Amino acid sequence: MKYKFTKMHGAGNDYVYINCFEQKVVKPEKLSILLSDRHKGIGGDGLVLICPSDAADAKMKMFNLDGSEGNMCGNAIRCVAKYIYENGIAKKDVLDIETKSGTKTITVRSKNGKFISAAVDMGKAVLEPEKIPMNCTGESFISKPITVGGKEYPATAVSMGNPHCVIFVDDVDEIDIEKIGPMFENHPLFPDRVNTEFIRIIDKNNIQMRVWERGSGETLACGTGSCAAVAACVLNGYSDYDVPVIVHLRGGILTDTYKKDGTVIMEGTASKVFEGIIDTDDLI
Repeated sequence: MKYKFTKMHGAGNDYVYINCFEQKVVKPEKLSILLSDRHKGIGGDGLVLICPSDAADAKMKMFNLDGSEGNMCGNAIRCVAKYIYENGIAKKDVLDIETKSGTKTITVRSKNGKFISAAVDMGKAVLEPEKIPMNCTGESFISKPITVGGKEYPATAVSMGNPHCVIFVDDVDEIDIEKIGPMFENHPLFPDRVNTEFIRIIDKNNIQMRVWERGSGETLACGTGSCAAVAACVLNGYSDYDVPVIVHLRGGILTDTYKKDGTVIMEGTASKVFEGIIDTDDLI
């Protein structure tokens, strides 16, 4: 089976994108595993399908490295916005894109008809453990102890349409993320597994972040993760409501604002790397 694809990234969080307005994808779970392989495939953090929608300008369906379907990706949705804007599917300054976590509104910044960046209304940060979901009850899980690998960490749990566990550390670079990442991901507190953000506070308006994504491992950036991290910073008193916080990731920067009403606005760029046609029969 041959597929026309576009390779794109947002802050280094790279996916393979297929336009399903023009093509039909068979077995996307298996295809994601094949295409994401950085040695034998195209290479990426997963597969994103850009599909028609009855409720929005387009629908985003995303699949992780391991073939599992994801709910939402903030970096990927900016790339989808860039694709549908620049390819004339919906050339509007305000776009609605349907995801498994609901329809998101994206405000496009452009110059001479070219996409520059996008601000995404990511919706409200969910704090109730049962809705994240977590195997515990209460109104929130903010700076509460969690034991991983025999060590206790103060953790803050947030859902941005997918579950996140935010851990504040003194030095993100010294974290053995390949060892403890899977331990956090599969912690029994989180029945659907969890994404984990390791955060160093630089100052009130700047943080450094590394992320372990469920189903993908360490990635250079995570949009929903940066939103969860900024919400956690405000909830823990490190940053302020309604003030933009710059998130410094291994793949670039994102700027997120946690508003008093609980909504998170994320802004960043998106880039096309290359496009082509791949015959998946050659990958099997």
